Amino acid sequence: MLLKESKTLESARNKVMRYLEAKEWTYMNDSSEIDPWDYVLYKEALRTLRNIVSPRNEKASESSALQYLWTAALSGDSEVADDFIAEFVHFFKALKLNSDVYPSRLMEGIEIPNFDDFEGREAGKMRSDFLDLMGERMDRYLVKYRSGLEADIVKLRQENRGRILEALDSREDDWADWHWQFKHVFKDLSSLETLKKVVELDSEHEQAIRLAVENHIPFGVTPYYLHLMDPQPSDRDFAVRWQVFPPLSYVENMIAHRKDRKWAFDFMRERDTSPIDLVTRRYPRVAIIKPYESCPQICVYCQRNWEITSPLMASAMAPPEKLDAALDWFAEHNRMMDILVTGGDPLVMGDELIDRILNRLSQMPHLKSIRIATRTPATVPQRITPELCEIFSQYHEPGKRNLCVVTHLMHPYEITPEAVEAVARIRRVGMMVYNQQVFTFANSRKFETAALRIALKQIGIDPYYTFNMKGKTEMEDYSVPIARILQERKEEARTLPGIFRTDEPVFNVPGLGKDHLRAWQNHEMIGITPEGRRIYSFLPWEKNIAKVKPYIYTDVPILTYLKRLKERNEDPEDYRSIWYYY
Repeated sequence: MLLKESKTLESARNKVMRYLEAKEWTYMNDSSEIDPWDYVLYKEALRTLRNIVSPRNEKASESSALQYLWTAALSGDSEVADDFIAEFVHFFKALKLNSDVYPSRLMEGIEIPNFDDFEGREAGKMRSDFLDLMGERMDRYLVKYRSGLEADIVKLRQENRGRILEALDSREDDWADWHWQFKHVFKDLSSLETLKKVVELDSEHEQAIRLAVENHIPFGVTPYYLHLMDPQPSDRDFAVRWQVFPPLSYVENMIAHRKDRKWAFDFMRERDTSPIDLVTRRYPRVAIIKPYESCPQICVYCQRNWEITSPLMASAMAPPEKLDAALDWFAEHNRMMDILVTGGDPLVMGDELIDRILNRLSQMPHLKSIRIATRTPATVPQRITPELCEIFSQYHEPGKRNLCVVTHLMHPYEITPEAVEAVARIRRVGMMVYNQQVFTFANSRKFETAALRIALKQIGIDPYYTFNMKGKTEMEDYSVPIARILQERKEEARTLPGIFRTDEPVFNVPGLGKDHLRAWQNHEMIGITPEGRRIYSFLPWEKNIAKVKPYIYTDVPILTYLKRLKERNEDPEDYRSIWYYY
């Protein structure tokens, strides 16, 4: 009625704001009318609605959700998607204290005792019994996500390995040789035909791979990683396949920007944060160096897909003069206390060059930490040799300098006996291993990341970061709403012991750096597009330190995401509280 009775948009805005303010004041004056758990949801929804209606935020987001609501009120229709309508349905549910959060989907059907009516041992036993039920419900989800350490999976992969060796006319001894793994990366049309003898491809993936190879779009998978896949596509190996087999939309987008991809796909604006070739710096005490800018295997959603044309490409190795200049830069900038050696994957380089780089860095007393970023524990664990770990051991000096490895395991199905041995070798020389997971559509199901955390801790890897997918247009199929990563942290990660959830969910603000998604001070929802995409304002990490403008980010629609989950046989009701995470 407020909107329908308004003759102008500004009149509608004033009425809506006055209504929200009055409603908020009513509940603030009398808390007895509303339960505290409902009040929290109500208050957050109301705050977000006021943000969306504000003229300042409409200008910043370049979108007016109120305009579409007002038009619909006057004419009975508006040019908006179902995703837009669903957003406001859930806003209104929260305002009417009728959200879909309670009872919790996890504990649905289980009566929650009123613990305040009991005390002492009786209360303790009752709570313990209730928590047992919660643990049992968690296990119903966790058991769906198989680990590569389970006996039947190990056996299946031994058979896969045999087929790969036969297809490549190779011997069993070759498998353990990382040089052999690098030499036989599947990356061109001829190797695609060999790959198809080992695993079945669906028609879209085959078409996309052919198109990628023909147009020099980065594609590649190692023999080792290929053996992680089931012979036929399955729900079990979905996340593994999605790591390396690109969707057609991605390849077509990359081709469309073939000539300008350096500008179109450099989401993190590395071109603007590089003081010298091979170095990127966004923070006061740490920077990255990229001596080798390719990998033995290409992740479809690679942050640096604008730099890479193929696995192990000839131009990937930095010229000696550029590498020396970059190392000189770190020597001269004694405010640096940490360096991330990344790429590409620096462990593609030979032992001698790795030794030379670490030796040079170890002579810089201001560097207290050296991190080596590598995905080889997941893609070519054979690369983590005793000889390489012996080199590492020379530069890891507790009390003086910490050397550690940061890796990138995405799913429990990637964890194998070979990966376990690779991590154990690193740990035996006293180094720590940390994991950075990218939270994508392929691993975003209920408790899927929780299962990964458990598997990582069992093999000696500490969860470090969980990255929200980069908002890059070519990777839309991989993106997940920010609300889902917040939901995962609150409703799934939080149910694990503290040492299993040491990762922090973050969003990489282009050109600026990481924002902690759990910190409400760092971001706010400021709009909704007619397609139902939430618009966020991300404040940079420098907030309250330096004056830096916020970054405006447009997310993927929640309803569309839930529909895609349903296509994977997920029940959207399991995710029904997602709408109330902003």
